[in-house]
Amino acid sequence: MASLCGKVALNVARRNALCGSRRFATKVTMGDPVEHSTGLEKREYLSKIAGNENPFDLKVIKRGAGTKGQPNEIPSAFDARLVGCICEEEATNVTWMWLHKGQPRRCECGHWFNLVQKAPL
Repeated sequence: MASLCGKVALNVARRNALCGSRRFATKVTMGDPVEHSTGLEKREYLSKIAGNENPFDLKVIKRGAGTKGQPNEIPSAFDARLVGCICEEEATNVTWMWLHKGQPRRCECGHWFNLVQKAPL
């Protein structure tokens, strides 16, 4: 008799365990990332929603004429920015230089760069 009760109890427990997961299974989805983000991440999401795909100006800027009278303008919200110049099209290295506000700078390849003030994000 004890073994019969044990089998019944085991079957009931097994059935509840199997059915229990189906009983409470609901489709859970994550909310919108904008709702969960804070700080700079939220500002970045809101900027991308507004249509600005490059809110931190990290994408490559194509060089223009780069003369002393018409230098390549590099946007920055700070007084200085580190800029890399790929001097030749097939070069495998980058020439790095610091640009400071109000001081145009010439790269080794001859192109001029100037820091332009941009509002922070």
